[in-house]
Amino acid sequence: MDYEKFCYEYDKFDNYMKDFRANNPELTADSSDQVNSPSHYTGGKQEAIETIEDAISEAASVELGYLQGQVLKYLLRMWLKEKPLQDAEKAQWYLTRLINSMR
Repeated sequence: MDYEKFCYEYDKFDNYMKDFRANNPELTADSSDQVNSPSHYTGGKQEAIETIEDAISEAASVELGYLQGQVLKYLLRMWLKEKPLQDAEKAQWYLTRLINSMR
């Protein structure tokens, strides 16, 4: 799937989820919801997914954007989880794959 198609499909999904949440308030996330709004992704001024989406928007390929997103995901949440070293090591693993994919 090319990047433009990925973005189109993601936007469709995102709009669907926004409509779903608006029409089903009893099913939507609260601050303790570990699926829709886990605390380790919502600790800052914006959700980690929004930061990641902004950061990968100019990626040269879907693969590179994915790897960059994974690096960011683990770094953005590492201090909010029980084992920050493990998340730092996971970020490093994805970063190594990203660097190797760019060569």
